[in-house]
Amino acid sequence: MNIHEYQAKAILREFGVPVPDGHVCYNGASAREWAKRLGEGPWVVKAQIHAGGRGKGGGVKLARTADEVRKIARDMLGMTLRTHQTGPEGKVVTRVLVENGCNIANELYVSLVVDRGSSRVTVMASTEGGMDIEEVAAQTPEKIFTETVDPLVGLTAFQCRKIAFSLGLGGKLVNKAVSVLQGLYKTFIACDCSMLEINPLVITAEDELLALDAKFGFDDNAVFRHPKLGDMRDYDEEDPNEVEASQHDLSYISLTGNIGCLVNGAGLAMATMDIIKHYGGDPANFLDVGGGATIERVTEAFKIILSDKNVQGILVNIFGGIMKCDIIATGVVEAAKQVSLNVPLVVRLEGTNVARGKEILAESGLNIVAADGMADAAQKIVQAVVAC
Repeated sequence: MNIHEYQAKAILREFGVPVPDGHVCYNGASAREWAKRLGEGPWVVKAQIHAGGRGKGGGVKLARTADEVRKIARDMLGMTLRTHQTGPEGKVVTRVLVENGCNIANELYVSLVVDRGSSRVTVMASTEGGMDIEEVAAQTPEKIFTETVDPLVGLTAFQCRKIAFSLGLGGKLVNKAVSVLQGLYKTFIACDCSMLEINPLVITAEDELLALDAKFGFDDNAVFRHPKLGDMRDYDEEDPNEVEASQHDLSYISLTGNIGCLVNGAGLAMATMDIIKHYGGDPANFLDVGGGATIERVTEAFKIILSDKNVQGILVNIFGGIMKCDIIATGVVEAAKQVSLNVPLVVRLEGTNVARGKEILAESGLNIVAADGMADAAQKIVQAVVAC
């Protein structure tokens, strides 16, 4: 789950991390009034979407008068902002953040992520703030510093000072960096984050550290422990099919291919996508119906797949253990009856009640192609899509 920048900064304030004063606004008049309340300009008006690169796309602008704030906000609201992370379709701006400007002397980069290699939280820092970290890693990897955190001890002051020195900080800024870094770590742990990125963390002309931008990623499996965070979710920023899938406890991720996949088990779903690619196809989604899916859940999964206009064929790959093959078969038949099925459908069933599952499919009267094994299923759906 992701949140907007203004929400991220509100969380950081709670943990004592310094951020600029600002307020989210939904129209030009409100933006002007809040600019006046924030004090003397200049101010920065920032489009709020779940994507980076907003400045390059015209989503971050400086205003020197309150009337200019209103004009910029009016121009931004309703615009389709396109960045390298939104894709060519872009995202519609429905809110802007108006905040105080600051005198930037230098820009740094700091993030906390879960390192799957060490199974620990790792702090990443760089002197190249304001740039995409992927670009820095590719061109100047020596400018990225990392520090792995012992979960039993937490991020120590010694580690924070080590990071500060690596960033070239000295004097009072070192102690300020220790405070900021430990505040970020406390935020990360307390909120069950999967990623927390500050880009840039700026040094102001007054020798203060300020988190000028903030991006959070949360562990979806832990959101239930944080009702306030769950309320911050902006469904308009998410794929409608993914939102719909979450309402039915389905694990679904949209992809760019044309072969829909309905599978039980995350590992089998990954293997299914791999074998489709192996035989020259392109999966349209990852969809795991789970080990204990009901007929209703399978039916909804089928509807979600078919709602993707790019889907030109569907592969159902089920290994029945907890999830019985006859339940999957019944769900497939029910969904096909409720939704106009006008694309090829290949079904591979193995496991518990497989014989009964195949009988249900055969007796349905639907145009379903049976497959024996994953390789056979992948080849058949790829051939069927190519033939369309």
